[in-house]
Amino acid sequence: MSNDVVYSQLREQLDQYSVGFPQTESGVEMKILRKLFTEEEARMYLDLSMLLETPEAVAQRTGQDPRQVASLLETMADKGLIFRLRKGETSKYAASPFVVGFYEFQVENMDRELAELVEQYMEEGFLKRASEQTVPMRTVPVNKAINVSWPVAPYEDVREIVKSKDRIAVAKCICRVQQGLLEKACDKPIEVCFSFGSHAQYYVDRGMGRWITQEEALKILDECEEAGLVSQPFNAQNPGGMCNCCGDCCGMLRALKKHPKPSQMVVTNYFAQVDPDLCSACETCLERCQMEAISIGPDDVAQVNRDRCIGCGLCVTTCPAEALSLRPYPADRRREPPSRAQETMMELARKRGTSMIPLSVLRAASKS
Repeated sequence: MSNDVVYSQLREQLDQYSVGFPQTESGVEMKILRKLFTEEEARMYLDLSMLLETPEAVAQRTGQDPRQVASLLETMADKGLIFRLRKGETSKYAASPFVVGFYEFQVENMDRELAELVEQYMEEGFLKRASEQTVPMRTVPVNKAINVSWPVAPYEDVREIVKSKDRIAVAKCICRVQQGLLEKACDKPIEVCFSFGSHAQYYVDRGMGRWITQEEALKILDECEEAGLVSQPFNAQNPGGMCNCCGDCCGMLRALKKHPKPSQMVVTNYFAQVDPDLCSACETCLERCQMEAISIGPDDVAQVNRDRCIGCGLCVTTCPAEALSLRPYPADRRREPPSRAQETMMELARKRGTSMIPLSVLRAASKS
């Protein structure tokens, strides 16, 4: 198998996962893969799935030497190309998608060259693809915007999500790191991305993040709310991570902004509503909204475009006239996140007509 074929198959396999890894006319995505993966690592990735396996299991399935497989998988995990789960003396490995996955794992490895390649790729292919489908993250409201009289599930309360975790790590936002290398970053806080449980362990083991307490995490959430960042956990009731995002740098929010109806592309159960009798047209909400969903109408009253509102509640918490409130969608519109992240990935694959099975396995099955 030639070098070019290996990387082409790697791109094809990555396109099966999460929101995909689409091909571009310029081929910039291939430059990203060649920068991150050696040819040997690319071949190994083709034999992995998103299900955790020991090196021995991978070696047995692929007919390779267990020691060589173990060494290569550990190297790939240390480079942030795949995910690693350690329990005692046992390590298991799984393929990671581009987003959310090994792109985020480059937070400490990102350099100017990679930042430029990613930006070109975002503009030529990835943002368009991501804007055409439901993203794997979901939007949860700012805690202070929630009316306590509503029944709010714990997975819809950002602070309750944090309080339910006993192992929390915080890392720099990869998107603001990448934009900073291009001298395009905003002035929002940068160490704001949480990982939990085994994901947190992987971040700390690789030096991508640091352990924090629940109290520290809650304080960071307060700072994020004040700065106008949107809390986005992974779309699962028990998320392995949670980002705090801005519309200037975040790849997901940038993709959503390109869509005419972002509210249809993100999992959200709330929308903002204006009381016209209270609105003073101060325009504070315009700056806070990351989706450009609010405008001032001809009657000098703020108007919320429900097609663009993703229900984060950032506009509600700083409205000096208290004219804005967050309202829940009717029961038939509300969506409950799946119990596990794996279900989200499988649903994304199903909707796109792809498979989470390694292409090498599918090709072998088709020949038998």
